[in-house]
Amino acid sequence: MWYYTHLLHIKRVFMDFIRYLQQDLLKWKDEAGRKPLILHGARQVGKTWLLKHFGQTYFEDVAYFNFDEQSDLSGIFDTNKDPERIIRQLSYLHGTSIKPATTLIIFDEIQECKPALNALKYFCEQAPEYAVACAGSLLGVTMARGGSFPVGKVNHLYLYPLTFSEFLQVADTSMYDYLNDLIKVEPLPDAFLHRIQDRFKSYMICGGMPAAAAEMLNTDDISKVEMILQDVLNDYRLDFSKHAEPTLIPRITHVWDSIPSQLSKENRKFIYQLVRPGARAREYEDAIFWLEQAGLIYLTRLNKEPKLPLSAYDDLSIFKVYISDIGLLRKLAKLPAGSIVAPSSGYTEFKGAFAENYILQSLKTQFEVPLRYWTSARSAEVDFILQKDEDILPIEVKSGINVRGRSLQLYNETYHPKCRIRYSGLNLSKDGNLLNIPLFLSDFTGKILNSVSAFSR
Repeated sequence: MWYYTHLLHIKRVFMDFIRYLQQDLLKWKDEAGRKPLILHGARQVGKTWLLKHFGQTYFEDVAYFNFDEQSDLSGIFDTNKDPERIIRQLSYLHGTSIKPATTLIIFDEIQECKPALNALKYFCEQAPEYAVACAGSLLGVTMARGGSFPVGKVNHLYLYPLTFSEFLQVADTSMYDYLNDLIKVEPLPDAFLHRIQDRFKSYMICGGMPAAAAEMLNTDDISKVEMILQDVLNDYRLDFSKHAEPTLIPRITHVWDSIPSQLSKENRKFIYQLVRPGARAREYEDAIFWLEQAGLIYLTRLNKEPKLPLSAYDDLSIFKVYISDIGLLRKLAKLPAGSIVAPSSGYTEFKGAFAENYILQSLKTQFEVPLRYWTSARSAEVDFILQKDEDILPIEVKSGINVRGRSLQLYNETYHPKCRIRYSGLNLSKDGNLLNIPLFLSDFTGKILNSVSAFSR
């Protein structure tokens, strides 16, 4: 009985999450020359729910087809390239006519049916009046294998794990509205600061998997949150076995399991010997690529010179690996939730890595250009460098209020950036070109940088 009650609780709050990507979906719906849409994202980030919710909100009807659950669906596409004929057959399965202007057609787990993926080309060319949206957990892996793909015939959107600001919008609407309405770079009142920090700790425990976040908001039961996160990790391991080449499966698992150890080091640089003794790059680079294409990890590469274009100065052989969700990282590392609420003396080095992973996860949703990191010959290291338009900005991440360190200052003396960003446990402030942003406010980085007072000297 608990299981069904649990599902009802999850559904109630999950329906309340307002995903920012919904605005991009609405633009896609109304766009002239709209193409079929592919929604990318790792497993369990909410792709299916978002598409269904979007269809129910903005269309009269939703025709949903899942290629993983309905294996016989593939027969419709195997020898059929005529969109109108495909629509007629899908209408029989749907139980009512699929109409061009009023029905959203959802193809879920489309990576399981290559002919359906290829058929998107014909929908684009011959039947653009139909609204077709597709989702799949391992589309990146599928595309990387090659084969026929409708290049140039589809639109792409990316759904990432739930952000803290999306979590806060449900957890404490008034505090979300307050942060969203910030127009000045000035310290937040202590009463607001403490209230938001409490919610931020909850988010750092559950992370951005919507089911885990919903459980946190509904019941505040850590044991249930832990169970949900472990289930997601188990699903990921099953995906390794189901979708990767047999010889690659153990290597993917070894890389995945090594990530907490990689991040516990002072410099975080990925070391193959931590995966397995004697391991070499050529043995494991395909496994790293698989995890990256699956959306489970993010790589930040060493940038030797912060100049445009950044990619021209990357050292592709040196990089750091982070996990796509902070809750999953905590669970994979077997870090108790209590360590987030009341950090102990034994939770020091990993605390910094945990904060870095969160900042990367947050900035990933805001900026198009991937983050890098920078080091100097004098052993200084800047955690991230961010390209915003034509400006390259150094970023330092501090997990608490101790912000001592020379790296950001050395970068400033060497390259004279328009703005330096430091995320920390300190309040919002600006001192010259140094902008201190509280960790919990990182989702608003783009908005803060767009303000004249924050981004000018």
